[in-house]
Amino acid sequence: MLLAVDTSTQTIGIALYENPCVIGELLWQSKNHHTVELTSTVKELMNRCGVEPDALSLLICALGPGTFTGLRIGLAFIKGLALSLHIPVIGIPTFDILAAAMEPSEFPLLCVLPAGRSRLAVSWYKCNEKVWQQDRGPFVKTPEELSDEISGPTLITGEMTPAERQIIGRKWKNAMITSPADSTRRPALLAELGWQRWQEGQRNDPISLAPIYLHVADPIPE
Repeated sequence: MLLAVDTSTQTIGIALYENPCVIGELLWQSKNHHTVELTSTVKELMNRCGVEPDALSLLICALGPGTFTGLRIGLAFIKGLALSLHIPVIGIPTFDILAAAMEPSEFPLLCVLPAGRSRLAVSWYKCNEKVWQQDRGPFVKTPEELSDEISGPTLITGEMTPAERQIIGRKWKNAMITSPADSTRRPALLAELGWQRWQEGQRNDPISLAPIYLHVADPIPE
């Protein structure tokens, strides 16, 4: 049984997974209440699913990019649980969750997450042998800069505000933006990714595992 936790942004997701079944899954908007909500909601999900802590054998955590506070809280929770239960941890870049939800395509894929201060964290992916692989990034850009960068048919997915969708979507012939529902990061998908990488031999040291932060510099005064 594994527990997957994604606190990369204000959208928090947790899932219980036992290959090949999703045992339980919760997804909600936290409004910066990660510390208050995460532990209690994990307990609630485990109680609903009848899962005791000692049934957990693997922990999966989204590493970011994302908000500083959200990532720090999620990773601290996972590390504490791993050390107390003596079970392994695997960290997954948050962009990989978005890419894994997309069908294979000949077109490039642009994954987007909020970076604060009206900016976006972005990363480009390409499809090799029906598997999405990171091609470029991550970068921090404004929606306007991102729109200017799109020069050909491009799949775009991720967490965007209505205004950001409108700006990026100005390249209407090339910017193929997925719907908000299809852009949502599913914690169950994070769990599947973690399980696959566990089978491939990936292991992470819970002590040294660190989130992926992207520094956003303040504007230089004129």
